[in-house]
Amino acid sequence: MTTELERLAGRLRAFARVRDWEQFHTPKNLAMALAGEVGELVAEFQWLTPEESAAPGPEASARIRAELADVTLYLVRLADVLGVDLVEAAEDKLDENDRRYDPGRYRGSARKAPPA
Repeated sequence: MTTELERLAGRLRAFARVRDWEQFHTPKNLAMALAGEVGELVAEFQWLTPEESAAPGPEASARIRAELADVTLYLVRLADVLGVDLVEAAEDKLDENDRRYDPGRYRGSARKAPPA
């Protein structure tokens, strides 16, 4: 993990430890909490037009920022509990996608590549 993500994971670990919440931070519970927070983020965009979603007002921007933070915190905590280096996992996934989605075949297309 990068230094910033390691620092954040350490803060989250300490936050949970001093509250005796580690017992609740199972991968299942963290994944469920993450899904809930993603749902709250999605709800912020649910009825916006594409134009409104690209330029939300100040109040909506503040809510979106808070939901993005919640999603990030749960994702980082889940990765930490599972011992997953998020940056490495993301780089590996991007490498895989780079192999699967040849620009000559997929440029400008939203279609999915066949399973690898």
